[in-house]
Amino acid sequence: MRKLRKKYFLGLVWGIILLLAVVRCFKSPMPEKASEDSSGESDSVCLPVTDTPVLADSSCDRPSGAGRYLEKRTYAPPRFKNAAGVPLRSRIYSVPSFQECFSDLQDIQIIAARKWGVSPVADRQEAERRKKELVYVGSNPFYTMDEGMTRSIPYLVPQAAELLQRIGRNFLDSLAVKGIPLHTLIVTSVLRTEEDVRKLRRYNVNATERSCHRYGTTFDISYNRYTTVSPPQGPERRAVRNDSLKWVLSEVLRDLRASGHCYVKHEVKQGCYHITVR
Repeated sequence: MRKLRKKYFLGLVWGIILLLAVVRCFKSPMPEKASEDSSGESDSVCLPVTDTPVLADSSCDRPSGAGRYLEKRTYAPPRFKNAAGVPLRSRIYSVPSFQECFSDLQDIQIIAARKWGVSPVADRQEAERRKKELVYVGSNPFYTMDEGMTRSIPYLVPQAAELLQRIGRNFLDSLAVKGIPLHTLIVTSVLRTEEDVRKLRRYNVNATERSCHRYGTTFDISYNRYTTVSPPQGPERRAVRNDSLKWVLSEVLRDLRASGHCYVKHEVKQGCYHITVR
C-alpha cells in the first residue's frame, strides 16, 4: 500500500512539472519583427536616443570614396527633448587628434577641386562674367563672412555652397543638443582668382599657385573665432570658450568627412579648416 502511494505521489509531481513547462512555452514572448512602413520596407535609419551621443565610428581613417556629395542620403532627425519634455544634454567628444583626423593634403583635395569645380578665373572682372557657373555665398543665420576677407570673392559652385550651409546648420544643431549658447561660424576664404593667388603668395608662405580655392569648390572656416548669437532685444548671451566650440565643430566635420561629403585639412598657422567638397 505504501509503495502504491509513493508511486502515485511521484507521478503527480512529474505531471505538475510537465504542465508548468508546457504553459511556460506557450506564454514566452516571441521576438518582434522590425517595423515596416506601408511599402513593406524596414526603416533605413534606427538610432538610439540617449543623454549622450552614440557614435557609429570614432576612428579617423580616411574615407574610402563614399560617392558624390549630392547623392541622396537618409538622416535621423535630431531630438532635443526626451519623452517628459526635459531638454537632452550631450557630451562634447571632439576628435582624438586634429592633425590625424583632418589630414587631407593638397594632392588629394586638388583632384576633387578639378573634378567638381569651374576652370580658374583670371581676375574680378572675369568673375563677374561667369556668375552663371557660381553661387553667391553671403552672411546668413548659419555662418558669417569674415570682414577682413580681401583675397577672395564670395562665390562657390552649387555643391560647395550647399556643403557650407549644411556645416553651419549641423554646427548650430550640435550646440543646441549639447546645451551650449548658439554661435555661428566665420568663413575666412572662398573663391580666389589667379590675381588673388599671385598677391597672396607674396606674404603667405602657405599659399600655392595650384590652390584649390581657384575652382570654387573650397572654403576656409576659422576654428578660433566665432560669432555669438544674441536676441535682437535683450541681454547678450555669454560667449563660450573657442576651444569648446572647436571641439563641437570638429565632431561635425568628422561626421561629414567620414560619410564622403568633403575633404578637410587642419591648418595650424592659418587657424582654420581647409575644406573641399567631394
